[in-house]
Amino acid sequence: MARKLPPLNALRAFEAAARRLSFTKAAGELHVTQAAISHQVKTLEEHLGLQLFRRLNRRLVLTEAGQRYLPVLRDAFDSIAEGTRRLHQHEDSGALHISVVPSFAAKWLLPRLSRFRERHPDIDVMVSANNTLVDFADGVFEMGIRYGPGNYPGLRSDLLLSDEVFPICSPKLLAGAHPLKSPHDLRHHTLLHDEVSRHDESPDWRSWLQAAGIEGIDWRRGPGFSDSSMVIEAAAAGQGVALGHRWLAAADLESGRIVMPFGPVVPSRFVYYVVSPPALAERRRVRLFREWLMEEAERTGADPVPLSS
Repeated sequence: MARKLPPLNALRAFEAAARRLSFTKAAGELHVTQAAISHQVKTLEEHLGLQLFRRLNRRLVLTEAGQRYLPVLRDAFDSIAEGTRRLHQHEDSGALHISVVPSFAAKWLLPRLSRFRERHPDIDVMVSANNTLVDFADGVFEMGIRYGPGNYPGLRSDLLLSDEVFPICSPKLLAGAHPLKSPHDLRHHTLLHDEVSRHDESPDWRSWLQAAGIEGIDWRRGPGFSDSSMVIEAAAAGQGVALGHRWLAAADLESGRIVMPFGPVVPSRFVYYVVSPPALAERRRVRLFREWLMEEAERTGADPVPLSS
């Protein structure tokens, strides 16, 4: 059943005038003219069939009906204002749901996430790690970090980090019967493959060997892994030599778990982007997290790739 309500503008005008007992002050509060307030109050009185104000010696006083009506409207408008405040509070803080490539989440994002939490404790970041492209239309996610060429129609996309690949291995492979000293030594070692790279046009062993000018090595041989972080773990365990993506391998290179035995470093056509629907891009929690991501990228972006000595 539909609610039978008086005109809302008339209710606002009456509530402001009744609360201040002045058409002039009500007009200033609502940013309209005094004549507009007078007209709206008259409209409401005609709608109700009741007189709400009396003018006595240039003073405005409420009738008995007006006195009964004022607290009802005041409580209603206060409730609307509080509900609006809570809605904005929820939109500004609360949980931020983001979709991230699993390897990037594990190797780059999660180790840094505590810094965002320290800066914005009111925002809970809910990370979903998945290689599947997210459909923002379902309303679950507000932001994504994608690895690709940058063509995302209908979305705001900000370049986060460029990417490049290079050989990585356990330090143990730098010694032994066939130490890794140059790309030619790869013929004596197992090649580890990132299966994701074979589908996303990132450099693989075939293109890397071409860039290094190396012939006579079967680039197809060796096991493959469905996630880039798994390839790094296999390399760290001494199972072979992998092509490491710069930002996924950075922490393990710094700790010494893996090393880059030699170059060249080959740039990838795919890079990391922060994406979100334009309607959500300036939502406070989305904007703050995007700005923080850019700060973290700038902080680490100039670090050189450490070559083993």
